[in-house]
Amino acid sequence: MFKKILIAFILVFLLVQIPFAYRRYKLRKLSATIRQLNSQRTHTPTNLNEHKGVVHVHSFLGGHSSGTFSDIIAAAQANQLNFVIMTEHTEKDFDTAAMTLQGLHGGVLFINGNETSAANGDRLLTLPNDIAIVAYPEDFKNWETPGVDGVEIYNVFTNTRRANPLVALFDVLWSHRAYPDLLFALYYERPNESLKKWDQALARARLTATPGNDSHANVGISLRDSSGKTLAGIQLDPYETSFRLVRLHVLTDSKALDTEQLLAALKAGHSFIGFDLFGDTTGFRFEAESGPERKIQGDEIPLQNDTRLRIHTPIPSRVVLFKDGSVILNEAGITTKEIPVTERGVYRVEVYVPEVEQIIGEKPWIISNPIYVR
Repeated sequence: MFKKILIAFILVFLLVQIPFAYRRYKLRKLSATIRQLNSQRTHTPTNLNEHKGVVHVHSFLGGHSSGTFSDIIAAAQANQLNFVIMTEHTEKDFDTAAMTLQGLHGGVLFINGNETSAANGDRLLTLPNDIAIVAYPEDFKNWETPGVDGVEIYNVFTNTRRANPLVALFDVLWSHRAYPDLLFALYYERPNESLKKWDQALARARLTATPGNDSHANVGISLRDSSGKTLAGIQLDPYETSFRLVRLHVLTDSKALDTEQLLAALKAGHSFIGFDLFGDTTGFRFEAESGPERKIQGDEIPLQNDTRLRIHTPIPSRVVLFKDGSVILNEAGITTKEIPVTERGVYRVEVYVPEVEQIIGEKPWIISNPIYVR
């Protein structure tokens, strides 16, 4: 009897593993597809300089992480990032923003900031030059808060906490060793609610969209000795992995990047969000022209008879153009597209890769900042 029960248990266990084996197969297929797409990239005709980095990063300061400054610098270098925006949790007795990484370290520009909480639970990312970004917009209550410059429309932690823990455990066992980065693709979802709130807020004010890596390097299982040395374990969100998932691509006139330039470009919305997990988004452009006047994401442009929008993607993509939160164009196979503009409004773009969609479903590759046609 015991033998029959054991055999039945083994058979059931093996049957339960079939979906996870298939999910690992999808990741292998996705990895091969991304490599192929990256080989098809086209040159971007532009005189702008593009700088990629990550936003919303925590270290051991603030008590929610054991990550060191050395870990963060090494991860930024490994990802060839140009900048990292630190947003340390606050402490009562010392200034974590003043104590965290700032300036150039290892060739990477660091900006020192905080993640702060209001009495009603609203959270902001506060940066130098009085820049404030709404964090976790799906939970944000007071959208009339003065001095807000941006919205974190996507947050890695918010996305992944929706995952079923048991499903995630088996995905890790099956796929983490081979695909530690792409494993996240199984859980990545378009941030529908945050985008809706951002679109509504754009009707009242100009707000820069940013991603939130929310990097803590604190997810995993480990066995440590009395000195704190790790003896065994698995780290699911090391900084090096977290920094590969989603990035902010900032556009400036200068090849060199300093703190003032980065903060000015961030506040102006001269940037876009790239889910570089699915392939390097470098080279995406969303611009507007009206006569001799040429503007980029984050800018305003007056409506005239010859006003037009221009979109360029690094590989053939499906482009979705929004006006005031509503879709007005959805077209595949685009690398360059010019659209005449006949109405005032707030225009923004989402880019999808059909080959990726066929494997893991509809998930944005790029989310632009708006162009304001006035």
